[in-house]
Amino acid sequence: MKPTKFIAALLSIGILGGIAPLHAQELTGTLAKIQKSGTITLGVRDGSIPFSYLDDKQQYQGYSIDLCMKIVTSLQKQLGLTELKVVMNPVTSANRIPLMANGTIDLECGSTTNNLERQQQVAFAPTMFVIASRLLAKKSSNIKTLADMKGKTLVATAGTTSSKQMAILNNDRALGMRIAAGRDHPESFLMVETGRAVAYANDDILLASHIANAKNPGDYEITKEALSVEPYAIMMRRGDPAFKKSVDDALGKVYQSSDINRIYNKWFMSAIPPRGINMNFPMSAELKAAFAKPTDSGDPAAYAVVPAAQAASSKKK
Repeated sequence: MKPTKFIAALLSIGILGGIAPLHAQELTGTLAKIQKSGTITLGVRDGSIPFSYLDDKQQYQGYSIDLCMKIVTSLQKQLGLTELKVVMNPVTSANRIPLMANGTIDLECGSTTNNLERQQQVAFAPTMFVIASRLLAKKSSNIKTLADMKGKTLVATAGTTSSKQMAILNNDRALGMRIAAGRDHPESFLMVETGRAVAYANDDILLASHIANAKNPGDYEITKEALSVEPYAIMMRRGDPAFKKSVDDALGKVYQSSDINRIYNKWFMSAIPPRGINMNFPMSAELKAAFAKPTDSGDPAAYAVVPAAQAASSKKK
């Protein structure tokens, strides 16, 4: 065998040059599914502004979708595909996990909280956002804390962590609230807008988006009391380490490049469609830390940021 042919043969089986190209290996799980079909299906939301939503042209867009498309581009290159078709499949808070588990969607690009309980059912990519759970109410209701909701009606979107959290707090604090379930986030806000509920429990960034897009934004306010801290992440199936590594690597590159600042500013610090509203929601210290050291932890404690003054004091001790 000629030297050039011998080297080519070694390369083809991965003896030289490290591991053989991915498309030459035997793929499994989601990677094999995507390569065989030439299609990837994204679970998207209709009303989770600015993460994943339908605009006035009935096109899905948002912060989460932009990040998912970065993953799609990386997967297409990794799998050696000349084209990778993207299918947008609408999901809700209630059905997103079942649709992931049964293989209907491959990535869920919405506003999903990563927690330890959910990690028993699905896997998560590195954290893309860090939020606090709060209440939204009309200013005229004078709701400043959860305690002010005693005996009143509160709404939370069905299938969200806020819904479960409010049920627990209602019982633990003997608040006697009536907890209503909104079909989706827009319906939950509508219940407050129309007076069917006094307050709406959800993640602060989602509540801020409702106010920014309301008919009369000045009528509403968000409580300062943080009921919990939660990380958002793109969801995928459990038990598929090869696919998870591909997704994690793709996002890791985005997080540690200038791309993440551009994408974040596009959705949270600039006017966004369809109404040209600016969320004016600067990147938090917790999120900056999560981008600097990407993590898929579902433990809220992993996102606690020690204030600089406190850290300096600790070092002196």
